[in-house]
Amino acid sequence: MSFSSKVKAELAKQVGASRHCRLAELAVILACSGKLKARDQEICLTLDTENGLLKEKYTMLLSLLFGIDEAPEWICGETALQILESVKIWDKRSGQFFDMETVNGMLIQHSCCRRAFIRGAFLAAGSMSNPNKAYHFEIVCRSVRQAKQIQAAMNRFDVDARVVARKKNQVVYVKEGEHIVDLLNIMEAHVALMDLENVRIVKEMRNFVNRQVNCETANISKTVNAAVRQIEDILYIKGRMGLDALPDHLREIALLRLEYPDMPLKELGAYLNPPVGKSGVNHRLRKISELAAELGKVHLDKKSRQSAME
Repeated sequence: MSFSSKVKAELAKQVGASRHCRLAELAVILACSGKLKARDQEICLTLDTENGLLKEKYTMLLSLLFGIDEAPEWICGETALQILESVKIWDKRSGQFFDMETVNGMLIQHSCCRRAFIRGAFLAAGSMSNPNKAYHFEIVCRSVRQAKQIQAAMNRFDVDARVVARKKNQVVYVKEGEHIVDLLNIMEAHVALMDLENVRIVKEMRNFVNRQVNCETANISKTVNAAVRQIEDILYIKGRMGLDALPDHLREIALLRLEYPDMPLKELGAYLNPPVGKSGVNHRLRKISELAAELGKVHLDKKSRQSAME
């Protein structure tokens, strides 16, 4: 079972405690997957989906809200109108039908109702990628207005939801792992939330270790390259004029560097008499490098040195 399916399986069993929350969830399910038609001079309502979990939630809501325990595929007549009136798609007094693609704002005024609204929207038209591979949460919408309403509901919880066109649909999506965790909490998918948090912790630890290793590797490489260049300078001076021609403090550090080619500058300075700090050692080696340049040595970078050797 995919991670997305696990989330939906959990959400299918989660239902709001209050009637108004249940109506908000039913309303968005109908907005995303509901279908109306006239048959034998009656209005009929059905859920146009092959999603078994969505049908399970739809049946549960009909039972809790209207006492319909065994709903037929098409619900017709007064029962259909009662449902449509409850979710404010139909007005009994005027006999007027309203837009079915968005949910009446009266149904999602409260925070708890917006939670149920987002839960129903995801169950009806949402999906999530495997968090081990990527962080991606989306809900495919029928229209721009529907997408904007779902986006606005998410943004009310400080989630950075965005909308993009995909073929004939509009897609509300979230890419940030932290915000996807927030959405799972909003929808009350607490088991999936813990699973995702565990994945995030492992990924963040792995990334941290990789950054540390890369940093250490870069520092070691930098130190080694500097030591190689220092030894090249010393040997060049030795070949051109001899190390005895150097001032005492430069000759001393030059001989130590040749004796200890891999030693860090701080430890190298401890062998001097008197001992010198890292900056002092670096200063002396820089003087040697400048002298080598004056004598005609051309400093090559690592790539150039490799090319010259080839």
